[in-house]
Amino acid sequence: MIQLRIVLIFLFFVSGIHFLSAQTVFGKWKTIDDRTGKPKGIINIVKRNGQLYGYVEKILEEGKEDAVCIKCDGELKDEPIVGMEIIKEGEKNDDGEWKGKHLFDPEQAMTFRFKIWLNPDNKDELKVRGYLAFLYRTQTWIRVGG
Repeated sequence: MIQLRIVLIFLFFVSGIHFLSAQTVFGKWKTIDDRTGKPKGIINIVKRNGQLYGYVEKILEEGKEDAVCIKCDGELKDEPIVGMEIIKEGEKNDDGEWKGKHLFDPEQAMTFRFKIWLNPDNKDELKVRGYLAFLYRTQTWIRVGG
């Protein structure tokens, strides 16, 4: 009886950890092009020194797996996009959203202000909004399991 109780407590604890990890913006996300609806890449969002960062882990577009930043200037010119840090120094707000000034799009070689939040109706969807002046565009990224 005691062993069964220990096993149940363990299972509850493990499932609770999985549930909690699914409630965060951190982890791997599949980007979806909001214009074509096709998957583009995998972005790994991490927390470093209390701030949000994200880097390109994989390119999913066929034929672009080894793409380099052609349009970039300076030190990013012709650098591989895989491994590139595209989100920097996001700060968490009281409402659970993360905001910052550095969301880099290597295809356009442009940097945007950003806001990132979990879809309140589906915690496996991440809303990523980039701002340029008063214009903005929002993409929905899908959580990658495992």
